[in-house]
Amino acid sequence: MKNIPAGFPADFLWGGAIAANQAEGAYDVDGKGLSVADINEFTDKVALDKKYNLELTTDYVKEAMQSEDRVFPKRWGIDFYHTYREDLKLLSELGLKTFRTSINWTRIFPNGDEAEPNEEGLKFYDNLIDEIIANGMEPMITLSHYEMPLHLTLAYKGWYSREMIDFFVRFSQVILDRYHHKVKYWIIVNQINLIVHESFNHLGIAEDVVDDLTSAKYQGVHHEFVACGLVTKYAKSLDSDLQIGMMLCGGPAYPATCKPEDVFATVRNNQMEYFFSDVLLRGYYPGYAFRYFHDNGITVEFAEGDEEALKHTADFMSFSYYYTRIVDEESMKNKTGPYRNTELPANPWGWTIDPIGLRTFLNLFYDRYQCPIYITENGIGYHDQLEDDDTIHDPYRVDYYRAHIEQMKEAIKDGVDLRGYYAWGPIDIVSCSSSEMSKRYGFIYVDQDDYGKGSQKRLRKDSFYWMQKVIATNGEDLD
Repeated sequence: MKNIPAGFPADFLWGGAIAANQAEGAYDVDGKGLSVADINEFTDKVALDKKYNLELTTDYVKEAMQSEDRVFPKRWGIDFYHTYREDLKLLSELGLKTFRTSINWTRIFPNGDEAEPNEEGLKFYDNLIDEIIANGMEPMITLSHYEMPLHLTLAYKGWYSREMIDFFVRFSQVILDRYHHKVKYWIIVNQINLIVHESFNHLGIAEDVVDDLTSAKYQGVHHEFVACGLVTKYAKSLDSDLQIGMMLCGGPAYPATCKPEDVFATVRNNQMEYFFSDVLLRGYYPGYAFRYFHDNGITVEFAEGDEEALKHTADFMSFSYYYTRIVDEESMKNKTGPYRNTELPANPWGWTIDPIGLRTFLNLFYDRYQCPIYITENGIGYHDQLEDDDTIHDPYRVDYYRAHIEQMKEAIKDGVDLRGYYAWGPIDIVSCSSSEMSKRYGFIYVDQDDYGKGSQKRLRKDSFYWMQKVIATNGEDLD
């Protein structure tokens, strides 16, 4: 009989993850163009209950591209473009064995439809990837992480336009050609299932250029599916050992009650969360998706060759995990979707804390796909207090990570093939959902406020030393 694993495997990848658009800054340096993320903005004090990744119109996009009066925090990030050497040294000191970041599409093709890439952008990533490796970390690279060129929204219709497939495949081929001998792990599209509350940030489809936005979103995702298949095929032609991953945000919802109607409503909801990973890991559209499209009046057009492209599936599954939600028959009928479980504690932004949910998701995903799994984002945003002596005491972050790592270990004992764990924002970066700097995730504090002011000094929080010990003991010492 096979023994139950005692803990994390010896080669477990302890990592950290950021996105180029939230960290690099330098939005107008070395030929970079504007991306969808560069027009997420706030003008006054940030309201914690307001989401900035909403549907946008072409008029808004044009105005934001020209505006000099608004505040666009992601345009300055934490100036990682100039500080990456020092920042990576700190992350190496933390003990990270792997580091995930993205290639900003607009540094390579500023408009997205150019014939030739921007060499200055490529040189930056030459140096960045070399520095990651020199600091003893395995790079994991995301090709699409909310950095689509804004030009592709205005000149085309974002991912709704089929031309996007060729533009993205060309970009991906340039990157793979350049780095396949240095980078083994790749994620093609970050959180591909986020088409509701981050659809513009993800797909770049302006709401005023299509007649049916919901159909347009699923058509856009279909084009992404096809592009993923073509990119995977190309990557494997370069090196069959490259590991190509797909990524979801979160996972299934819980039923709000044990009433059969609520349970089945949850099944229906969860099927359309699994839909994205089912296509990318199994290579075809499942029957339940066609039923969903029919019942909701959604049209998705397939072109010749699309079904063949989908057969080039990913090698591993990855997902971000921050919170769980619940669903019932009424919320499905009203199309309000899953909602917050008020029985669970939450951070100031209403993101519930559910460590057991992570073990649940790991088991559900592994049972379904039987492939390697990486948790490519997990963490907790809080308001951290910088003390007069430059210390930051964050016991709430230690508690959060301890509870989640304990559940990861239990999932491994359950038989889940969990290969790696990437803490989100191991160094403070600008928030994706609210564009705040004050919503901090890191083990490393960056002295910068919501408006880009501050010394930008990097300081180790208490959680830095705790996580350093956790990694050094391969997850054994959680005290």
